[in-house]
Amino acid sequence: MIRIHIRRKVTEDKAEDLKVLINQLRGVTMGTPGYIAGETLKRVDQPGESLVVTKWQSEFYWNQWLQSEERAEIQSKIDRLLGSETMYEVYEYD
Repeated sequence: MIRIHIRRKVTEDKAEDLKVLINQLRGVTMGTPGYIAGETLKRVDQPGESLVVTKWQSEFYWNQWLQSEERAEIQSKIDRLLGSETMYEVYEYD
């Protein structure tokens, strides 16, 4: 199993738009083979910062999702909204 960490920072005026896009992305992700679970955490000491953590059966399934057109379409909207490309951190269980 692997976990993906996705860190984002959003200004207050764009926070609601980001939430809508993340919920769209989550809705699509839930039906994806290999997807196990996900959660979104808001950073307590830094307003506007969040961490999305998803759990996948394997890196193979994550890479399939990462390359999917459906994901890329929503993700490009997120990147445009935030003004930067989203970075992913991939962790495996030790």
